[in-house]
Amino acid sequence: MAHGDTDRSTPAILLSGLCGRCPRCAEGKIFSGFLTIVDACPVCGLGFSGHDAGDAPAVFGIFILGFGIVGVAGLAEFLLAPPLWLHAVVWIPLTVVGTLAVLRPLKGLTIATQYRFRSVDEPERPGAS
Repeated sequence: MAHGDTDRSTPAILLSGLCGRCPRCAEGKIFSGFLTIVDACPVCGLGFSGHDAGDAPAVFGIFILGFGIVGVAGLAEFLLAPPLWLHAVVWIPLTVVGTLAVLRPLKGLTIATQYRFRSVDEPERPGAS
């Protein structure tokens, strides 16, 4: 395993990320705010400066919510044919709440995935100039 890990399994590391915990020790929090990543784990000292979630959590959130909400909204339209204002009242707040609900776990999962599968100790990233 990367970074001189203990014997933590890949699923345990990824679950730690989903829960917003350090992927190495599973005890320290990786968020200092809603989406702000701490510089280092307060428990084991693992540094997160080389980990960058980028747009991946937002893209995966769009795929997950888009598939789910559009599918259910389409089904509701087909079966019930509610007025358009009812669609707006139901689906817009549900989309906002769903986005806020999935973004943080997906960002934690992305950080844990990078920890497990990519070395951040590389002097230069492939493709970087």
